Amino acid sequence: MRISSCGIDCDACKFITEQNCPGCHNHKGNPFWGTCDLFACAAGKNLLHCGKCGDFPCEKLVDAHKSENPDGKGIEIENLKTLSSAAT
Repeated sequence: MRISSCGIDCDACKFITEQNCPGCHNHKGNPFWGTCDLFACAAGKNLLHCGKCGDFPCEKLVDAHKSENPDGKGIEIENLKTLSSAAT
């Protein structure tokens, strides 16, 4: 499973086929829709993903996924928790 900086499972994302998106790490946070602030934030802190940040989960991350997960506890947050605990 390839996880983006913000916790999206790239392999399950519809944009992998619809927009030929290679994933945020491959396009360095500049997807077809513009610049990704979450990727830029993590990269600016030399972090592979938001789950490694001391402010995880920050308001910016939760807000980014609110349309799919209004409670702020969506699959993206869980993906990042899993990545963080696996690497520890």
